[in-house]
Amino acid sequence: MKIKVCGITSFGQLQEIQNLGVEYAGMIFYELSKRNAITKLNSEKDLIKNSSINKVGVFVNADYDTIIKTIDDYGLLAVQLHGDETDEFCMELMDLVKVIKVFKLKDQQNIDELVESFQNVCHFFLFDTSSGEEGVYGGTGEKFNWDILAKSSIRKPFFLSGGIGPEDADKVRAFKHDYLYGIDINSRFEKEPGVKDINLISEFIKATKR
Repeated sequence: MKIKVCGITSFGQLQEIQNLGVEYAGMIFYELSKRNAITKLNSEKDLIKNSSINKVGVFVNADYDTIIKTIDDYGLLAVQLHGDETDEFCMELMDLVKVIKVFKLKDQQNIDELVESFQNVCHFFLFDTSSGEEGVYGGTGEKFNWDILAKSSIRKPFFLSGGIGPEDADKVRAFKHDYLYGIDINSRFEKEPGVKDINLISEFIKATKR
């Protein structure tokens, strides 16, 4: 199971999580996010581009040219699409970069219907918690009912996200699904928005892989 730490806002912390063995680093390129990396990482582009960790750019309804430029500027391995991107838009990016399409879930939601049109136009799914508010993007820091994934017919590797915290290591280890690829952690491992608590992340990794 892979670990993805999202909301990275400095090259220093990128290095720190890489040293812990974290496989994926997420950087949010969305101006309305409290963890917006657009200005914070601008002066560190070259350092980030040359780092070997798998870098994921998080976007919300960004246009194609903006995404392509950001891929080049930061050496992104993958893009994580959090908005209302269409299946056609995802397909345009698939030959250039790994595509992670995000789906915001509510309890008892029919996941198969939700993902149906995206089955062949992305490399990974990511399941997060819905805020329930129209036009609100980004994580909520809350969990959805993971049991609804077991009832679905998902046949694509996916990241599990949504309110996973330091106390959830046992729950993560106990969750089983043939297509679970990794987990995504963010706000509950922070000292403040965009500043990760490296000790918490380290202990969590040890506990999940115990």
